[in-house]
Amino acid sequence: MIVGLDIGTCWIRVAIADYDEDGQLKIIGTSCEKSLGLRQGNIVNIEGASTAIRNAIEEAEQNAGVEVRVCNTIVGGDLIEGLNATGKVAVSRKGKPQGEISESDLERVRESATAVQLTLDRKMLHVITQEYIVDNVRGIKDPLHRLGVCLEAAVHIITASKSTIQNIATCIDRAGYVLDHVFLKTLAATHAVVNDDEMELGSIVIDLGAGSTDILVLLNGAPVCTASIPVGGNLVTNDIALVLGVPYAEAERIKLEAGCCCMDNVDPKRTVIIHGVGGQPPREIYQADLCDIIEPRIQEICEMVINKIIEKTTLTSISGNIILVGGGAKMDGVLECVQDSFGTQNVRIGNPEKMGGIEEDYAGPEWATVIGLVRACKDNSGRVAGKSVKKRQKYEKSGNTENKILKILKSLF
Repeated sequence: MIVGLDIGTCWIRVAIADYDEDGQLKIIGTSCEKSLGLRQGNIVNIEGASTAIRNAIEEAEQNAGVEVRVCNTIVGGDLIEGLNATGKVAVSRKGKPQGEISESDLERVRESATAVQLTLDRKMLHVITQEYIVDNVRGIKDPLHRLGVCLEAAVHIITASKSTIQNIATCIDRAGYVLDHVFLKTLAATHAVVNDDEMELGSIVIDLGAGSTDILVLLNGAPVCTASIPVGGNLVTNDIALVLGVPYAEAERIKLEAGCCCMDNVDPKRTVIIHGVGGQPPREIYQADLCDIIEPRIQEICEMVINKIIEKTTLTSISGNIILVGGGAKMDGVLECVQDSFGTQNVRIGNPEKMGGIEEDYAGPEWATVIGLVRACKDNSGRVAGKSVKKRQKYEKSGNTENKILKILKSLF
């Protein structure tokens, strides 16, 4: 059983998956609860976040009819950093004029590539190999058993704040669960919404969250840029609240029910009812007036994303797609707005692949991260932190003891 936990600024989403009789991983339960104790993707209240996590997982447990002990989660926001590095080693010859590349050589070149100086508050979250270079021959994906003298590796290193990881682990522990894997938010989403052709041709995954907008640029099957900007859907809600003079909760309701960020999609005759404040009667505005508030902010976010990609990479063009995930990808007109800002028609909404169960419960782009997390944990099930293994073994040992006692009791009758 694999449990994915997406701790977002506004919502916490949980997906529980298990293997069926044919060995296929299927979604057996989901839940979505209001988030507490987070601001712009960062935990600011441990107790509030722990309570929200516990409520979300318990609801998913009830829907799936199982008991959860271990879960996996994601991390994102402006405390994530990505960098590209290279390593170079001589292939061990073992008495031969030209050596055959072995597993030990691959391990040594990866260690050479990751020998970068990190500050004390940073932790390596992922090390993803982009390509291997053997005797100046580039673009090699698997150099094992290839003959050569010099082996090089280009990798993308993703680091996270140690305190952020620790705060997440503390919240999950206080909620009564054990943390297993921690994945980068956008990297997890790629497992659910990006196909192999898009990975090779070059694509951009943009997670339009409430507190931040996370970016992952892919090329030749691997990430080349990881970035984040501290602006998201909450800023759009703040603009609506300020311009219309309504509370934040009312502005959020208006945005979700009638928000549109492309004037071409607006019905000029449609009106939006705004509830009165302090006993004032409700009033109406045209949807076009609401679009005048939202559209400039979404365009500004797109400009910030473009500037960040230009700052972080040297890419001049990509041939794949721009894939939008997150709650912001559900807004009416966001597809057209991004197409206009980036100057391309190769933009699509990233809806996660179907994995059985009640598919309507996780069909939207806001579920891409947690569904991708489940699929990513399936692919990485062999690599588990030692601490989590020890705790899990303790739980399993306790469970086995209880099973033995039950068997003994049953045998008495």
